[in-house]
Amino acid sequence: MTVTRDDVLKALTRLTLPDGGDVVSRDLVRALSVEGGTVRFVLEAPDPETGRRMEGIRRAAEELVAGLPGVGKATVALTAHQPKGQGAAGGASAGEPPKLKIGGHPTPQQGGPQKVPGIDRILVVASGKGGVGKSTVSANLAVALAKQGRRVGLLDADIYGPSQPRMMGVKDRPDSPDGKTIVPLQAHGVKMMSIGLMVSEEQALVWRGPMLMGALQQLLNQVQWGELDVLIIDLPPGTGDVQLTLCQRTIMTGALIVSTPQDVALLDARKAINMFQMLKTPILGLIENMSSYVCPNCGHEEHLFGHGGVAAEARKLGVPLLGELPLSLDVRLAGDAGTPIAAGEGPVAEAYAAIAGKLIAEGKA
Repeated sequence: MTVTRDDVLKALTRLTLPDGGDVVSRDLVRALSVEGGTVRFVLEAPDPETGRRMEGIRRAAEELVAGLPGVGKATVALTAHQPKGQGAAGGASAGEPPKLKIGGHPTPQQGGPQKVPGIDRILVVASGKGGVGKSTVSANLAVALAKQGRRVGLLDADIYGPSQPRMMGVKDRPDSPDGKTIVPLQAHGVKMMSIGLMVSEEQALVWRGPMLMGALQQLLNQVQWGELDVLIIDLPPGTGDVQLTLCQRTIMTGALIVSTPQDVALLDARKAINMFQMLKTPILGLIENMSSYVCPNCGHEEHLFGHGGVAAEARKLGVPLLGELPLSLDVRLAGDAGTPIAAGEGPVAEAYAAIAGKLIAEGKA
């Protein structure tokens, strides 16, 4: 007998909560996936205090679903919304930004690209255009590397469109104890920093190029990263000021290029590749995102954006195809909830783990 999503949800309606209702009617079930005989989902409590009391509910849900006909394994994770003014990683109050001015003209630098003290390797994750999942790949790759024992930092260099605070589940303001340096926040085993932690989500940064470059220099060099095996930098899309300045001022281990399979995305990816070649930054590999879609109900696989285009480009360039990542609703739900899918288990998490393993094996991360 094959179990379906409806079967699982119907069974979960029997799981009542102490204060009334059930986990389905109270809309606590998130990221439910049924793959063969394996069922995975998240129970999302409305706040951390409620979440701490729900461990028994989580175990009961796991046992209930595991006992359904056709289910071989059930995995249930428990998470919670953070109340306004608090975040998953700890840190300063969300009310006031750190007493450190961000932005301004970058300071002069002599002697060409330089290393960042304490950081062994720096990987930039880039794309030629927006919307291909570059930030999602950056967050999940950072978490996947941390799960494999690496000391990892994540820098959100997309100054105009920072998304890593939401994806990593971090809302607190970072602290600046001396007014000169910034203490990064931590989530899912990763130290992370973003301009999005310094301003409200609704505030637009209307900056010209020099202000942008000054902010990037501060986020890279005035953050107390400590000792890191690898720093992942989530670049903005395109081939603009941030990419140019970063490669000219900082020694990079290499670039990872993210693209979807369709031709229009590959056209722009080639421009990004050409830019890094001009800047003498090694291309460590290509990642094909949204490579395929598998229907959660019937298991049919469809290549919505084509297939194989990124692999062909990698062969043409003589660089590795590091991975093919599926288009999955679970990835979006996990990112919106602040827990990257690589933090859990399942096929997508395994795909990110494989990419991380390749980079570690080659000494790149």
